[in-house]
Amino acid sequence: MRPDTPAENVDHTAEAARLERTAGLYPEDAEALLLQAAAHLELAGDRPAATALYDSLLSSPTGLEHPYLVRALKASNLWEYGHEAEARAIITGVRAAAPRDPAPWVIVAEALEAHDELEAAQETFTEGARLLLTDVSEPPYSTHPLLFGRHRVRRMLGVPHDDWDRLADTLHSSSVSLDELHDPKRVWSLGSDNPAELEAEISRLRAELGTYREALSRPFPVAVLHWPKAELAELLDAYPTLTTEYPSHEEHLTTIEASLRELSASGTPNLGIVTGTVPSYEAFAASEATSPADPELLPQYATTLAARGRAVEWPPQRGAACWCGSGQPYEGCHGA
Repeated sequence: MRPDTPAENVDHTAEAARLERTAGLYPEDAEALLLQAAAHLELAGDRPAATALYDSLLSSPTGLEHPYLVRALKASNLWEYGHEAEARAIITGVRAAAPRDPAPWVIVAEALEAHDELEAAQETFTEGARLLLTDVSEPPYSTHPLLFGRHRVRRMLGVPHDDWDRLADTLHSSSVSLDELHDPKRVWSLGSDNPAELEAEISRLRAELGTYREALSRPFPVAVLHWPKAELAELLDAYPTLTTEYPSHEEHLTTIEASLRELSASGTPNLGIVTGTVPSYEAFAASEATSPADPELLPQYATTLAARGRAVEWPPQRGAACWCGSGQPYEGCHGA
């Protein structure tokens, strides 16, 4: 599905089938591709088929990179077609497991919110924020929905702002404040006969839509390509012309960190790193009918890996291992 294709013009069932076929061709990316397929099945209204895909992923003999994300999505989907008890049991399990990924927290909290469980949703958002954002000076881009969702639910409950609510306000880039966007009375203005109130609501909705469009225009991270030492040696041995791009492995690692910091300083959100392998790169070059020795192919390869769900977030969360593979915490390695 092209990112500029209107959702109403998409045959979601056909798109899900295409993604399942692609997953068969790229088993290393099957998890990300099948999650997209399940999303299309949900949009097509075939929720039982989406659940079957989630079950297939969870029973995978090779294990999953993001098992709690799959469980959270399954719970949200189940609740939407009447399996409330099973959904609640899964949500309880996800919360108890305390995943270090913000996405499962957001999904289960929004499932609770969607079914008017506002207190439970607030508790869930707060648990996730406490786990992932305590002592974090700059919240990673992936945690922003956690803070925004928490702000929204607390606004609905009429709870006074706290430090995390104020942080959410500062991270929100729209011209309309979160307090306005999350105002419980907004919905009533849609039924007003007052043109001024309707015009104000249209302005709010446009701002909110702009924020959503900005997020949707970046469905995967801006990713920088990383070659492990052995892979880089094999790459340069096979394609010596790429030595100008990679004078040494140490310089390669330094360039990655410097590039990402420069992108971050320029205001680019949602940054990541993808790790290349020579066989995968050669296969990509063949699919593009291009020589692997062409340096212009490298950024295209990185973008393709990111689109297939292979990117890891940069910077790593506090205490996580450095992206370079040294095994040291990021703060004591390239994050120093």
